[in-house]
Amino acid sequence: MRHLLSWLVAFALLVLVQPCARAAQPNVILIMADDLGYETIGVNGGTSYKTPHLDKLAAGGVRFTQCYVQPLCTPTRMQLMTSKYNVRNYVNFGEMDPKSVAFGNLFKSAGYITCMAGKWQLGRELEKPKKYGFDEYCLWQHLRRPSRYPNPGLEINGVEKDFKNGEYGPDIVNDYAIDFVTRHKDKPFFLYYPMMLTHGPYMATPDSKDWDPKETKESGSKDPQHFADMVQYMDKLIGKLVATLDKFSLRENTLVLFVGDNGTGAGTKSMMGDKVVIGAKGSTNTFGMRVPLIASWPGKIATGKVSDDLVDSTDFLPTICDAAGVSTAAAGKIDGHSFLPQLKGETGSPRQWIYSWYAPHGENLREFAFDQHYKLYRSGEFFDVAADPDEKKPLKVGSLTGAAADAAKKFEAALTEYRDARPASLPQPGQTAAKGKKAKKAKAAD
Repeated sequence: MRHLLSWLVAFALLVLVQPCARAAQPNVILIMADDLGYETIGVNGGTSYKTPHLDKLAAGGVRFTQCYVQPLCTPTRMQLMTSKYNVRNYVNFGEMDPKSVAFGNLFKSAGYITCMAGKWQLGRELEKPKKYGFDEYCLWQHLRRPSRYPNPGLEINGVEKDFKNGEYGPDIVNDYAIDFVTRHKDKPFFLYYPMMLTHGPYMATPDSKDWDPKETKESGSKDPQHFADMVQYMDKLIGKLVATLDKFSLRENTLVLFVGDNGTGAGTKSMMGDKVVIGAKGSTNTFGMRVPLIASWPGKIATGKVSDDLVDSTDFLPTICDAAGVSTAAAGKIDGHSFLPQLKGETGSPRQWIYSWYAPHGENLREFAFDQHYKLYRSGEFFDVAADPDEKKPLKVGSLTGAAADAAKKFEAALTEYRDARPASLPQPGQTAAKGKKAKKAKAAD
């Protein structure tokens, strides 16, 4: 009888302790849409497209109105993954410094199962996804650059796989992400999901009236209807992933973050009520860098909160590590600020400015600092971006007064902080001009 009682006590303790231990390591899913500006999401005031799943996530979580990233995909991805401004580690478009420590490395070292699903564009070396800490991966544009939409070519755990039976690339990647969550639902996992949607060419989706399952090439135009279809399909896929979390009762132990990688494709017209917003991907103005940011973690963060605090792409690594109790020490000096306190409804220590070093193809460096209201370029150009988001009316710093003058001093200090931050071992702006043809090809591609 005594042995039976002891066994029952031990079993009860095991049952009680196990959930506590599991809850101590939350899952993290970081979703990043491709070429999707702030104005495209319904809950942000966008009226051109339907995004019910993202709107629902925002209603039950936290939405940020002032999240900014780099104006182009590769620069943003490097900042997001390493929490370092491009001045510190950017090498060239479509490449990532092999010495970099990414958030995949940090989570893997902390005992997480890690996965990356979606767009790669960080170097064609076979071992690179593993090098940056990902146990599993389903990627487009890793070892080659085939079609990503109808009948795509992907790399699944390093093996090239071509689909020729009417499959849709975003569906395959989303299914892989869902399968990863399903297989590892009983372990702490980190899923980095840089979606292929909604990058051009704007093409029909499987839900479009003119979907052609026999199409084998990426072809299309700036057809507004096709872009609308792609935005809606992106939202649908996110809904499927979240439904999987609900199915396995993982929602309350999973932090889900959604962000864009840069502004909407250049020239793409969207509406915010009566206001017209023209996508400005590649531009350093507001519409090239302002993106949606939505966080969801039922029971753990605030509900229905809207924050006007500044957030940039370097802030994601420290935030998800903070949420998961993962050390960032191995990443060395980082530039990001954790916004986990704001997610919890606390004041936190919001950043006072954002810095940007932007030379995606090694030329035409633009370096600047800004906040919600003003922007200062190292060249001396100063703008009231709240009143002049297209940056058409530069102001003379010497004539500024009040809040504008204070902002200029703040930005000057920020630019001084990064004046000598570029390592001598990395290419300096202008040194990669010889790669012009490669750069132009990459730019045209993505």
